Amino acid sequence: MIPERPSQCPFCEMAQGRIRPSTIFESDRLLAFLDIYPIRRGHVQIIPRDHFIHFGDLPGDLAGEITALGQKIARAQKRIYRVERVAFLFTGGDIPHVHAHVVPMVEKTDITSRRYIKEETLTFAATPRATMDELSVVANELTSALDTA
Repeated sequence: MIPERPSQCPFCEMAQGRIRPSTIFESDRLLAFLDIYPIRRGHVQIIPRDHFIHFGDLPGDLAGEITALGQKIARAQKRIYRVERVAFLFTGGDIPHVHAHVVPMVEKTDITSRRYIKEETLTFAATPRATMDELSVVANELTSALDTA
C-alpha cells in the first residue's frame, strides 16, 4: 500500500511537477535531480515518486530500481569528475521522504559531518574494534530479528 502524500513534502511536490528541480533522470517511478546543497559537484538525489517515509517501508523492487539508477549515475560521475569512488546512501533524516544520495567522493570525509565543521584541523580516532563475543551477540540479535521481519 502506498502511503498518502503529505501536503508539505517538497519531494512530493517535485514528483508531481509543482517544484522543478534540476532533473537528470525521470521515469514513472523515480526522479533524480541535483542536490541544491551539494557535498561535491554532481551530487544527485534519487527519490521515488510515491511517498514513503521510512527506508524499511520501501518495496524491494523500488529500492532495487533506485540502486540500479544510482549505479548508472555513479559510473557517469566517475567518468566526468575523475573520482575513484562514489558514495551511495539512503537517507531520510532531513526530509521524511525516502531518498538516496549519489556523491562523487573527492575526500574520504565527504559523506561525514566534516563538510559542515568549521575547524580546519580535525583528528580522528578509530572506533574500538568489537570482540568476537560482541560480534557474535549482535549477529544473533540481528539474525533473530530478520527471522521475524
